[in-house]
Amino acid sequence: MSQTISPAIADLIRTRRTIHSFKPEQPAAELIEQAIELARWAPNHRLTEPWRFHVLGPQTIAAIVELNAQITAAKGGAEAANKKRQQWASVPSWVLVTCARNVDEILHHEDYAACCCAIQNFTIGLWSAGVGVKWTTAKITRDPEFLKIVGVNPDERMVVGMLWLGYPQEIPLQARKSVDEITVRLP
Repeated sequence: MSQTISPAIADLIRTRRTIHSFKPEQPAAELIEQAIELARWAPNHRLTEPWRFHVLGPQTIAAIVELNAQITAAKGGAEAANKKRQQWASVPSWVLVTCARNVDEILHHEDYAACCCAIQNFTIGLWSAGVGVKWTTAKITRDPEFLKIVGVNPDERMVVGMLWLGYPQEIPLQARKSVDEITVRLP
């Protein structure tokens, strides 16, 4: 008996894109909650469920935008800071994903991988509702002041990604290598 992957699932995965510019409309909180519910079903070794989804509110976002503008101004001047401030402030919704730290190196890698799988579930779930995501690991996410703003203790948790969410202003085109180019077949 021949089996095939669901065309609907295949289409979601193939059409999902990283979105860089968003319409101003904010996705409903219920939609974000549904995506988090899907995220928690990601595979995770030993069922550690190491992820935490921090849904950021307007005050937290404004503080992050300002911190980033200050960092940008120190490197590139006021004009660059204002441009970055406008770009970041235009993002409709933000979610931060963190992972529990583990002193065991193998468990740490397994937990990090599980969090990445959870983010994939989250993004595919939102994409099915027309909401795009940009997953960023910008340098600011490792800044001690950023960690204070979001209330993350770096001894206990690490940032896996800052997710920007919204309805796409535009959907970029993309291509991938062929299956043969990325597959190693062993005898």
